[in-house]
Amino acid sequence: MGVAYVVRHAKAGDRSDWSGDDRARPLTKSGQRQAEALAGMLEGEAIDRILSSGYLRCVQTVEPLATHLKLSVEPVKELEEGAGGDSVLRLMQKLRGRNLVLCTHGDVVEELLERLIAQGLLPRARAKMEKGSTWVLEETSGKITAARYLAAP
Repeated sequence: MGVAYVVRHAKAGDRSDWSGDDRARPLTKSGQRQAEALAGMLEGEAIDRILSSGYLRCVQTVEPLATHLKLSVEPVKELEEGAGGDSVLRLMQKLRGRNLVLCTHGDVVEELLERLIAQGLLPRARAKMEKGSTWVLEETSGKITAARYLAAP
């Protein structure tokens, strides 16, 4: 059995206020505080790997946790914007049995939650996804068996 902590990146400010490449949009000060608080929330968990979208705001969200756990942040395309919720499920299938932190974007989390709702693992009314929040997905033999929400710190 494995657990995936699917994290929506912390607060990064408004996309429309950022003039550079959106991949380089950093966390705001409150987003940095969320990232530190996330590290505090998860540092006691048995985590094997930390994978993230390569976008700066995602990497910055899990860097404090990686530092605490002495792990590296592994950028993967499967967690980038537009990758889709199924890409998270495929990644979990490929790495089944491991305890993972997966940092991604709102559109990916939204599609992932739609899959969980369709599978009857989550009532629509509980499908929250604020910035900096985490979905804890339990996996057995590559199938998700439970989903639990951790509100953003």
